[in-house]
Amino acid sequence: MGNRLRYTFIFNPAADKGRAAKRESWLRRKVSALHGASLLKTSYPGHAGELALRASTGCDCLIACGGDGTVHEVVNAVAGHAVSVGVLPIGSANDFVKILGSNESSEDDFTSCLSGSSRRVDLGSVLFNEGDHRLFVNSLGVGFTGRIAGAVKRMTWLKGELSYVHALFSVLIGYTPLKMHITITAPDFVLELHEPVFAFSVSNGSVEGGRFRIAPEADPADGLLDVCILKSISKLSFLRYVVKYLRGSQSKDPKVISCKASAVEVAMEDPDVMHMDGEVFDVLPGNIRISVVSRGLVVVSGSQING
Repeated sequence: MGNRLRYTFIFNPAADKGRAAKRESWLRRKVSALHGASLLKTSYPGHAGELALRASTGCDCLIACGGDGTVHEVVNAVAGHAVSVGVLPIGSANDFVKILGSNESSEDDFTSCLSGSSRRVDLGSVLFNEGDHRLFVNSLGVGFTGRIAGAVKRMTWLKGELSYVHALFSVLIGYTPLKMHITITAPDFVLELHEPVFAFSVSNGSVEGGRFRIAPEADPADGLLDVCILKSISKLSFLRYVVKYLRGSQSKDPKVISCKASAVEVAMEDPDVMHMDGEVFDVLPGNIRISVVSRGLVVVSGSQING
């Protein structure tokens, strides 16, 4: 590898609902000043993964320049390969970078990508649709949060965290809890739940949708995933849970199941929507099997990861 790392920047101009395109000139200037660095620009959905896989054999570190969706594509393409992944957050919520020690997109993030330390973190592995397989780096949600992610994708007139808040209330109006059979395999117990569920999430990071602390105790390097289940409640009573999720205090509520797990299985009576890192999978039928991939990814960050 030598003493000088070789970087490839995967730039998604469609991130942040197309607003990331305004950063292209700035990013090209930055990359051109680096010895041995290159920049590749995506042209269509899924292209980031294709570019990342192609570049992974010729560089030491891939920098995903976009939002959580861009990171999701890059990680799914190169997890298990001998290459590390960094993030330049220029998307909407940028949830994953929050567990890497960065909160907002700034000029300093570019330096962090290059000077930060590397560390292994866990991934979530998901089997669904009777054979499809994906990895997630930050979070997965089925039903309520899946529909919210879908509403955010369709929304063009709001950006960032406001789009998640607006989507939450728009989905809430017509929502009813989903009938689920859930089996959670934790380090020291197995829990089965068969009842209507209002919200179901499995997390590797602590934050989702910008500021919602779905899994405040999550440690992306502990070899476990964090499960958060809100049992069936009325739509009106959910408003107080919004505050709890923002504070990260929901785990103490009797209607909430919060625990760490190595595996989770979900069976739904009716198809619904799932998101992984904000990427939406519509009309999801059948069973979903979720497990942890311990230390499955090498990430580069400007400061220490939680834990």
